[in-house]
Amino acid sequence: MENKIVYLNGEYLPLPEAKVSVLDRGFLFGDGIYEVIPSYSGNLFHLDDHLQRLENSLAGIRLANPHTRLEWQAILTPLLDANYDQYIYLQITRGTAAKRDHAFPENVPATVFAMCSNIVPFAGLNAGVKAISMDDTRWSLCHIKAITLLGNILHRQAAVEQDCAEALLVKDGYLIEGAASNVFAVIDGVLCTPPKTNDILPGITRDVILELAKKHNIPFCEDKILFADAQKATELWVTSSTREIVPIIELDGTDIGEGKPGPVWQTMHTILQAYKQSLL
Repeated sequence: MENKIVYLNGEYLPLPEAKVSVLDRGFLFGDGIYEVIPSYSGNLFHLDDHLQRLENSLAGIRLANPHTRLEWQAILTPLLDANYDQYIYLQITRGTAAKRDHAFPENVPATVFAMCSNIVPFAGLNAGVKAISMDDTRWSLCHIKAITLLGNILHRQAAVEQDCAEALLVKDGYLIEGAASNVFAVIDGVLCTPPKTNDILPGITRDVILELAKKHNIPFCEDKILFADAQKATELWVTSSTREIVPIIELDGTDIGEGKPGPVWQTMHTILQAYKQSLL
């Protein structure tokens, strides 16, 4: 780890040498956004989709994009190792101002940081995991991939403290998403996921799953999911860039379906792995 090379404001340098000012607005206010981009054998997965989401998040906090898409690819590629499955963590803040002030500073360059880490296979993938449900207490702009993640952190920690892998968030009686994931439910044989609104982060893995479901004639829908219906679903999954598709076998102490990963998950997991290989 000591020799790990990262990118910071135009330089590639060892991680211990990468430092930002205590007046950086990311440190003081959480004023910034981030993106997580998987890479398989040195190939960034759906890079354009991730950069589109990056652009949307930047626009959401009124921060100019410091680079073009070609420049982003050129910046990130040297961090990759083709011998491993990895992910890029990219963070952009509003930069370092001369003083702490809530108002946006003028003529301050953004702080850009990126690092690459190996993807560690998720231990609960094949056996399934436990989850709890919680009221969604986060802010109203969850579609922005902001670095201000305290609400998500508190939800996830509550799950960990109950020996669960994720907290599923409920708002006004509807299942929204996980603390750090999108959510799918198989209800009456149809694969369902909540629609894209300000309540959820529009996951790239989520979109890929819907594309693959359509291609392989798996019935699916994007619609609101009543939490009461989710509790009776035959399958529940959570999805993210680094964990991919994780089956939930128990929610709030009650089995989901037969209490083991279901056949639709088995099918989609196999399809996703084949799709990833086809892109190499």
